[in-house]
Amino acid sequence: METKIVKVVRQGEAFSVQSSKQESGSLQKCNIVLRELGGSKYENEYVCTMLGNLALCRFYEGDVVAATLRFSTHEYQGQTFQEVLATDIVKI
Repeated sequence: METKIVKVVRQGEAFSVQSSKQESGSLQKCNIVLRELGGSKYENEYVCTMLGNLALCRFYEGDVVAATLRFSTHEYQGQTFQEVLATDIVKI
């Protein structure tokens, strides 16, 4: 995991997904785009998934946040995909 100071580019709406790991059978999920600090729009960007209570938190374009990101990969139907999970985000 890495903790980075980044800016929020945009955040989608939270929605419910099925989860066998939750007692209720569902989990909140939301996507957020984060950009590293710098002087241009060409800095590194991350499309991250937020889960559970974190997915219900609202961040706005331009907010500077400290975000802890977990990078992983998974394979599906013979293809490999990169995943970035935001495990914690705090507005600075």
